[in-house]
Amino acid sequence: MKLSSYLLSLLSASRVCAQLQQITNFGSNPSKAKMFVYTPANLPMNPAIVVGVHYCTGTGQGYYNGSPYKRLADQKKFVVIYPESPNSGGCWDVSSRATLRRDGGADSNAIANMVRYAITTYKADPSKVFVIGESSGGMMASILAAAYPELFAAVINYSGVAAGCFFTDSVAGWNGDCSGGRRNLTAEQWAKYVLDAYPGYNGTRPRMQVYHGSVDTTIAPANYNYSITQWTTVFGYPQLPIQEIANKPEAGYTTQVFGEKLTGIYATGVGHGVPVHGDEDMKFFGL
Repeated sequence: MKLSSYLLSLLSASRVCAQLQQITNFGSNPSKAKMFVYTPANLPMNPAIVVGVHYCTGTGQGYYNGSPYKRLADQKKFVVIYPESPNSGGCWDVSSRATLRRDGGADSNAIANMVRYAITTYKADPSKVFVIGESSGGMMASILAAAYPELFAAVINYSGVAAGCFFTDSVAGWNGDCSGGRRNLTAEQWAKYVLDAYPGYNGTRPRMQVYHGSVDTTIAPANYNYSITQWTTVFGYPQLPIQEIANKPEAGYTTQVFGEKLTGIYATGVGHGVPVHGDEDMKFFGL
């Protein structure tokens, strides 16, 4: 009877664990972003962490329900952080001076503190922390890579922009020149946004992957080139790919490899919101 009760209690604990939970005490949070976490049952020691950053109009709960990362977490046993934007319309602040600076007190700072909290709380492997973002979330993913490079091993930007491209000096502002593909900066100017996000940093930077659609009318396809130019310059890679693979990861997509730490994927005939490729994301992350 006692053994039976013990087993039931373990089963109950497993069920409670494998649910989306809101965390309110994750650290400094001036922007009032929300943190939601999914921890699968039977979480191993020193798990990996994946941060899934939603698009405009999104929520943490919505991204948990609508993206593949809960399913993949159940399969591969990693923790998922689902941040939620505090801003009207659900877009992330990717345009203010504070969000583009390390520990500036804006949305990017809040997400970094969520990651720091999760590493400590779940005794996660700090060398296996990854972020993927879509649209506004992709823009945030680029900023996180720039301002908190030591926190992330790899970053995937779906249909977003280069770090700093959306700068307006206002919170969650809209930069029409960026979205319209009219920010024709030099390679050094694009790289400066990354370097200025964490001045003096000389450590390891995360591997980057950029997806964009060729017929995106919301975030113009030129933004693919902006992102590639930014990171090739930061990494010291040539501007042209060293390898190009047609129809990968699927028909109509072209994978361009610029170096060990930078891959671009250009989706011909695809509009805004290139569909996430969860299984491919896991390969890129090494999970």
